[in-house]
Amino acid sequence: MENKTGVGSRILLWVDAVGGYLVCLGDEAVLGQAIPDADIEIPIFGDLSRRHLRIFRDGECYLLEPMQKVLVNGKVVHTVTSLQEGAEVELGQGVRLRFRRPHALSLTARLDFISQHRVSPTVDGILLMSDSLVMGPRNSSHIVCRDWEADLVLFRQGTDLFCRGPEHLEIDGRKSFDGSPIRHNSHLTGTNFAVSLEDLRTH
Repeated sequence: MENKTGVGSRILLWVDAVGGYLVCLGDEAVLGQAIPDADIEIPIFGDLSRRHLRIFRDGECYLLEPMQKVLVNGKVVHTVTSLQEGAEVELGQGVRLRFRRPHALSLTARLDFISQHRVSPTVDGILLMSDSLVMGPRNSSHIVCRDWEADLVLFRQGTDLFCRGPEHLEIDGRKSFDGSPIRHNSHLTGTNFAVSLEDLRTH
């Protein structure tokens, strides 16, 4: 499947007192070795090929296409394979990640490292954003924010990002309303939270 929004269509999402997250906005993401000028969405510091694995959405499913050695739940895969909730994916020699679809009403997926490897830039998790991205106190949130009182949701219309959240939400210092547009470098604040976006498309 073609990446409709292009290689490098990514943002960093910084959630105060929670962590940082790499958000891939395309319909696919290529994982590989973190080297200078790596033209991939998810560069990993590890013993990998430059382009090791492709993950992409097909309707409501996520599929994995191995380009080099890849194991899913301990078994080597050679062809396009569907990814199920909780699947363990191993790349090369010991780079292991967990695939998750935590929110039943969203197609967005999350990749968490099981091994000690990290991506460039260093973050706490990787999100493959589809229709929406939920931050909030529930375990089903894509980013769990235990101290928050309500959800903050980023959602997409085409290639544009919008958000909805609690009553006292400001975007770049201005009062926000449900469905307000946001930029890829916006700052979102509420009564007990702050979230910053950093555009990586030109990095």
